Amino acid sequence: MNKAAAFLARKFANYGLKPLNGSSYLQLFSYPVNTFPGEMQVRINKKWLTPGKDFIVSPASRAVHATGKLVEEDSTHFIDETNRIIVSLQDKLTWSVAAKPTDHTVIEVDRKSLSDAPKTISVNIDNKFIPDFKAANVCASVKGTTQPDSVIVISAHYDHLGGMGANCYFPGANDNASGTSLLLGLAKYYAVNPQPYTMAFICFAGEEAGLKGSKYFIDNPLIPLKNIRFLLNLDLEGTGDEGITVVNATEFPKEFDRLNEVNNKNKYVAKINARGKAANSDHYWFSEKGVPAFFIYTLGGIKAYHDVFDKAKTLPLNEYEDLFKLIIGFNKKLMK
Repeated sequence: MNKAAAFLARKFANYGLKPLNGSSYLQLFSYPVNTFPGEMQVRINKKWLTPGKDFIVSPASRAVHATGKLVEEDSTHFIDETNRIIVSLQDKLTWSVAAKPTDHTVIEVDRKSLSDAPKTISVNIDNKFIPDFKAANVCASVKGTTQPDSVIVISAHYDHLGGMGANCYFPGANDNASGTSLLLGLAKYYAVNPQPYTMAFICFAGEEAGLKGSKYFIDNPLIPLKNIRFLLNLDLEGTGDEGITVVNATEFPKEFDRLNEVNNKNKYVAKINARGKAANSDHYWFSEKGVPAFFIYTLGGIKAYHDVFDKAKTLPLNEYEDLFKLIIGFNKKLMK
């Protein structure tokens, strides 16, 4: 994540954007997180399983080095009570982030990777709890030409899930390199096309750990929240053949009508679905503070999500340019 933050800061500097706080692109903060930097070995019924593809551990799992027998609790759960291990059979492996470890270990296994019910298990799993994981929001702006105290914010989270063991990595192409990439494209455009309003760009850290970066920002704002005319949060922007969904559409119907006006005129995306309030990305804390905000995400295409298959080479980005134009047109209407 630190490498990504440095990359984003360099991009903002190269484009000519100014740090939002006047001195640094980075807004530093920290949060607790459970990580898995070491051993990640699981053998069930004498078969070694591949991390990420055959199994994942619960993000709140503790370290365990043990061999034991599994007792069936039901058709999908098998327990080694002695070593406090739970094996759960799943149709899809979906990983996440936990703030701290618990007193047991949960191993979720793709049921297709086993030919028989789990009976025996051997594990070598290391975890490392970090109470003050160092992170940073990356923030920049282009000053408005006539109304600089009115601000439109474009946001996207640049963190993902990191690694599960030394050899298993979750790329996060759609979630959310896609949104971060779209944000950078907009930043580059507005740097050479200044608008009447100030255009601010915030790349949040810690979204996957529970919207940590956006919460820190609204508690420690680098611009007055009352000055924000609107915030557009970009997350999961890599597909779009089935259109887009707008969270908070029902909360801000006038702005949603304007978005549809732009799309109806230019036919950028196939469909714009309206969704209500939801705490599912970094827009949430802003709208809770009274800042008008949309969260836009694309629909259709690949189904990779919070897994090792969310890779850049499989991401179509088929509506990337249309989303770019839609956002440009929407922002123009906001400034009228």
